Amino acid sequence: MTTKIKLEHVSKIFGPKPKSVISKIKDGMEKDEILKETGHTVGVYDASLEVEQGEIFVIMGLSGSGKSTLIRCFNLLNKPTYGSIYIDGEDIVKFNGSQLKKVRQEKIAMVFQHFGLFDHRTIMANVEYGLEIRNVPKEERQKIAQKNIEIVGLKGYEDKYPQELSGGMQQRVGLARALANDPDILLMDEPFSALDPLIRREMQLELLDIQERLQKTIIFITHDVNEAFKLGDRVAVMKDGKVNQIGTPEEIIEKPANDYISDFIKDIDRSKVFQAEHVMIKPNALVSLKDGLNVARKEMEENGISSVFVVDRQRHVKGIVTIDDVIKGIKEKSSLEDILRKDITMVQRDEYVNELIPKALESSFPLAVVNEQNKLVGFILRVHVLSGLVSDEVNETELYHI
Repeated sequence: MTTKIKLEHVSKIFGPKPKSVISKIKDGMEKDEILKETGHTVGVYDASLEVEQGEIFVIMGLSGSGKSTLIRCFNLLNKPTYGSIYIDGEDIVKFNGSQLKKVRQEKIAMVFQHFGLFDHRTIMANVEYGLEIRNVPKEERQKIAQKNIEIVGLKGYEDKYPQELSGGMQQRVGLARALANDPDILLMDEPFSALDPLIRREMQLELLDIQERLQKTIIFITHDVNEAFKLGDRVAVMKDGKVNQIGTPEEIIEKPANDYISDFIKDIDRSKVFQAEHVMIKPNALVSLKDGLNVARKEMEENGISSVFVVDRQRHVKGIVTIDDVIKGIKEKSSLEDILRKDITMVQRDEYVNELIPKALESSFPLAVVNEQNKLVGFILRVHVLSGLVSDEVNETELYHI
């Protein structure tokens, strides 16, 4: 992976003598104490992080945590009191006005919570605005604007005005406007928080679809832990201006850095975070098509299981056999293929647990987890899915016997 953005010890203090406050923070003085004693507000303190090219990096926290202050440091709307911000290896904190203007016009675009659209301009005119101020010829900028209007699903609304559109559609206009400049980096400051829940979910999916096609580097701000874990490749959790933990959603759920983060994520819907590969059991018993019924019975008896998947030489799943069918088949001198049950459900390893629930309800057997080559990599018992996730108090061996 290539590092696109790197922050080193970034602090932002608001007040007349911000640098004088740094030493007080180092001595352990809390944010509220500093405000009371000095009149300065600690927006962000000592934030260090790296954002990889093409990832969605989510910064989450409650109101007052410093997340919105921090995102405005990425394009120097908030110039850090202390620290460095590298984009493509260059410290933009040291840039002069013309250098910074070029970065803002060509590399970074921002999508705001309250849309920030021009009511007197049509949708087309709103989307092409950034290109207009860069003196891109009208025909070319309208062609680019049209392309991005279509990317966000607003074809046919080019001549409408913002007030004629719903909130979700207005946010799509804001996103199209940001994309029109073809930036490397998208800064999104709680862009969906003003939307109704249903529209918000639609926009989250829309963003993921767009990201899959365009592969931008996205910094996304939210106070909603479910939104953070749904969208983020990695997530940074902030509190009182400080970054408490950075990790994938799975890492944060499995190993929260402190009690604050444990409390913050306690209501997360884990079924929307964990994927099949996180809850599957790797098969330690398999039967090949060339094996007989006695081999299948031995495999099940030695592993204490009541069914086993049957695979070919490439480990592609051909079906499943149960112990009852095997015993009956031995008595009747049947072959393995004669008793093979093919009504199994196969799932991809990156499918989310909540997506597996209807499949588990309809299946009589464990779900077969396969990779991109359709090879068996694991299986999931119905109890895994229907309980949401494997309980920490139940080990794999116990579940294997269920």
